Amino acid sequence: MRKTTKSPGVKIVKDIKRATRKHYSSEEKIRIVLDGLRGEDSIAELCRREGISQGIYYKWSKDFMEAGKKRLAGDTARSANTDEVKELRREAKDLKEVVAEQTLELRLLKKSMYDGGGDPE
Repeated sequence: MRKTTKSPGVKIVKDIKRATRKHYSSEEKIRIVLDGLRGEDSIAELCRREGISQGIYYKWSKDFMEAGKKRLAGDTARSANTDEVKELRREAKDLKEVVAEQTLELRLLKKSMYDGGGDPE
């Protein structure tokens, strides 16, 4: 069997295509999906106009519908997993540990004052 290798030119072209690929914001994806749902143009025409494949459109559409379904069902777990919430939870945990340590230290100091030798009589 003969192993086929890609020429350096093919690799360069693929790298250029990958680097120049358009990245769509969530707002752009929503706009495109809503345009498709309106039905004013065919999905094929919409995809040509927007420069995306129909497979990408249908993936975005499916994601859009799933997110809406979860939101309408009251699924708020997604928002509780954001980095900001995780950071706030970690910070609250750290603060609770500091309060616990200081409370323990204060109790030990009070106990040593009353038990051992802090009595000024």
